[in-house]
Amino acid sequence: MLNIVLFGPPGAGKGTQSEKLIERYHLAHISTGDLFRRHLGEGTALGKKARSYMDTGLLVPDELVISMVDDKLQEEQDTKGIIFDGFPRTIAQAEALDVLLNNKKIPITGMVALDVPDEELIQRLLERGKTSGRTDDQDMDKISTRLEVYRSETLPVANYYQQQSKFVTINGVGSIDTIFKKITDEISKLQQT
Repeated sequence: MLNIVLFGPPGAGKGTQSEKLIERYHLAHISTGDLFRRHLGEGTALGKKARSYMDTGLLVPDELVISMVDDKLQEEQDTKGIIFDGFPRTIAQAEALDVLLNNKKIPITGMVALDVPDEELIQRLLERGKTSGRTDDQDMDKISTRLEVYRSETLPVANYYQQQSKFVTINGVGSIDTIFKKITDEISKLQQT
């Protein structure tokens, strides 16, 4: 089973490359943002628990997020693998995800990180903001904050997978197809280890 964590800062191209990887490898897509929206929208027991934290301004605990991921895994038992998009964001989440997947005997194959210079990220986000309507992509202060949060809180997760020899970095600048080719070449190497 191919289980990939696609990693990188906002604007690195994760969404674009996720779509291509899903199509190429027939992977299930697990995005915690999508999971939250679904559970909240359907009013599931997990959604109600999450809402109780969110309504008081608290972050949803990792255990609850992992429960949502586990719920999604139950639905995707016939898949050839999973692409994790936007998750894990912290080392604690990475550790919890490893426990969950190792217990199911479907461990993470690897983390593929898209490396893009800040100047390029800022340009991409501003361009996306013009067409997407996303206000967080139109405001330089918000963009700077998102990049800083990524560096301080999320980037350490890369070291976690690096220590397991499950980490590769890809130059995320170039054509979509060139970057995709680099990703698939690295995935082939990860599958052989």
